Amino acid sequence: MFRSIKRARGLLLAVLLTLSFVSGNAQTISKASTPRSLPTVSAVPQNSYAAVVSRVMPAVVTVRSDRRVRAAQQFPFTDDPFFRDFFGDRLKNAPPQSPETLQRGVGSGVIVSADGYILTNHHVIDGAEGIKVDLNDGRTFDARVIGSDKPSDLAVLKINGVNLPVLPLGDSDQVHIGDVVLAVGNPLGVGQTVTMGIISAKGRQTGISSGSFEDFLQTDAAINQGNSGGALVNATGELVGINSQILSPTGGSIGLGFSIPSNMARNVMDQLIRTGKVRRGQLGIVVQKVSTDMAASLGFKEARGVIVSQIQTGSAAERAGLKQGDVITALNGVPVDTPNALRNQIAAMAPDSTVRLSILRDNREQQLNAQLGEFRAETAANGESNGNGSTAPKNMGKLGITVEPLTPEAKSRLEVGATTRGVVVGEVDPVGPAARAGIERGDVIEQVNRQPVHSAQEVTAALERSGNRPALLLINRRGENLFVTATPRS
Repeated sequence: MFRSIKRARGLLLAVLLTLSFVSGNAQTISKASTPRSLPTVSAVPQNSYAAVVSRVMPAVVTVRSDRRVRAAQQFPFTDDPFFRDFFGDRLKNAPPQSPETLQRGVGSGVIVSADGYILTNHHVIDGAEGIKVDLNDGRTFDARVIGSDKPSDLAVLKINGVNLPVLPLGDSDQVHIGDVVLAVGNPLGVGQTVTMGIISAKGRQTGISSGSFEDFLQTDAAINQGNSGGALVNATGELVGINSQILSPTGGSIGLGFSIPSNMARNVMDQLIRTGKVRRGQLGIVVQKVSTDMAASLGFKEARGVIVSQIQTGSAAERAGLKQGDVITALNGVPVDTPNALRNQIAAMAPDSTVRLSILRDNREQQLNAQLGEFRAETAANGESNGNGSTAPKNMGKLGITVEPLTPEAKSRLEVGATTRGVVVGEVDPVGPAARAGIERGDVIEQVNRQPVHSAQEVTAALERSGNRPALLLINRRGENLFVTATPRS
């Protein structure tokens, strides 16, 4: 029995030694295989944002707007003496014109002050004759427009309320790709809705709103029609963006939503509340991103900055001594990476501000000081680049179109006949007076108010003489003439 006990003790000792050896090896292998560079990630997941949502939702409102829309006229010239003389009784017996109709839109907004200032999108209230704001608690207020800014697609409304729930503005510069965000609004009018996603990208351009100052936060949080003007908040409930656009082949969310950063919104909002309008700085240049091939041809070691391809005569850039071919690498010491970023940084500054430009000229670094001019829509064609190497959009004028000379090549291409005289319609604002009148790109305007026109200046002069009355245009479309009327915008 003693031998058995000794044998059992020996076996137990061997097992313990073996386990100790294996355990020691396992610890050694584990330590050796653990990458020391991996970041520490919390093992506790965020299972609910209910507390954040309960604070945010009362400050997000529904914005309802009414627009008066006139139906298309079948007989638009019944009051014109020329046509009455020509058509006689046939115009007298024409059926009455269709009455105006009321078009109703629904969007969202964010209360940013306890006394009733509300941030929303310009396109939510553009052209509205009446605006009402529905609060989360069931109250409804009439709202007035404090100011609206099309280039940023932002507007500020005011309701007569006190002690209203407020959503604090966060610092959108501190937002990182991968941060969790919540989108709050009233999609498709179904009622207040919250969706969750992450920040997918920063500094995005969509090009949907031609000429706008775009610096979007991109998110995959579901955004649909009606979410426009609503809130994009971070995980602590701060407003980091105003939801503005989506990209979608179907019109519904496919995970490509875009929000205006809160820092841009704050700048625009402060100016609209203070003065009712937004003033922006301008250098007066067209720039392109420096590509790898371009950097090699310029003798640069790496591709960085933006190259100046055009300088507006009399601009701040010209006065500062900037030259075509200069490469701007930094603005006030902050590196410049893209044309769009430079344009937005300049626009965020007040006119007459002095900025320091770091440039490369003949592969040597220099510093230039420039006193900014003021951005104006009518000079945007020669102003800052819109980020893809082309100039900002041309002035669309009172009709919402641009016009170009009618060259012999254009006559042939447009099939209007060799003897046709006039101007060719280029770009058409899809919501402008010309688009509503049915004018299309490629139409040739031969007359305005029965006066022949041969240049953009003559079109503008004829429209000025028309005042607020509808203008009568003679259009040549692929060799066929037709009259259309369009009411110039003020």
